[in-house]
Amino acid sequence: MKKSIFLASFFALCSCSTGQIKTTEAPAKTLASASNQQPAASYYKKLEDEYPTLSQYIFDRYTGDSDDLKPQIDSFLKTSLPSKEGIASWYGPEFHGKKTAGGEIFDMYAMTAASKTLPIDSYAKVTNLENNVSVIVRINDRGPFHHNRMMDLSYSAAKKLGIQQKGTGKVKVTAIPPEQALPLMQASAARQAKHIYLQVGAFKNRKQAEHLQAKIAEHQQLPKPEILTSTYKKSSVFKVQMGPIFPTDNVKKLNQQLADIGVTETQFVTETRQN
Repeated sequence: MKKSIFLASFFALCSCSTGQIKTTEAPAKTLASASNQQPAASYYKKLEDEYPTLSQYIFDRYTGDSDDLKPQIDSFLKTSLPSKEGIASWYGPEFHGKKTAGGEIFDMYAMTAASKTLPIDSYAKVTNLENNVSVIVRINDRGPFHHNRMMDLSYSAAKKLGIQQKGTGKVKVTAIPPEQALPLMQASAARQAKHIYLQVGAFKNRKQAEHLQAKIAEHQQLPKPEILTSTYKKSSVFKVQMGPIFPTDNVKKLNQQLADIGVTETQFVTETRQN
């Protein structure tokens, strides 16, 4: 019953432009607990066509008991939300360092996107229908303001999908329930030998980033955050991040500890390089 209520609520949010889902409400659910039994290859074979990243991630990262994994994967398959196809474009240089509709600083090197209908701070899987490459993005802006386009991707997301040179591409966009966001982002990152971090702030001014870093560092029970800089020409974004976040980390507890000291605007981000 609770699952039905959750899905109904999420469908309703996806149909409006003002609803918001905070990343702090997306718990980090581990895909499996380690054990000595090898997963049953026959069970995961059926995942390879539709969910190649997820199945490969399981084989790469776990020697888990198939009975441990099966209920969680089945749950994902049953609760994955409908997809929509359309044209995606991308934006970057002229908006780097400026505020998004969600109020945060836009980083063209982050895995984000602008949508007309998906809730701010929700997540989506975007697949390039020409090459079948998929990425996970977080919705943090509104747009595109072009009648025949359904999504504006960040520069990094567009590059990974292979549409940055052409400028646009036909894609399939699938909304992801918040509870599935972190595992799928970790799966996607693992395929690229990257990690997921918990970003606790992004600023145009480095001193503001250093102030937040120092505030968190005062609490010894919290991991020490690092400051990363994304720069395009003369515009820079200073990001305060903690991690990497692994599947066994208790992110819900970490978010609560941060909330206790007044840090509430957190989000999961993929390790990025300016390339």
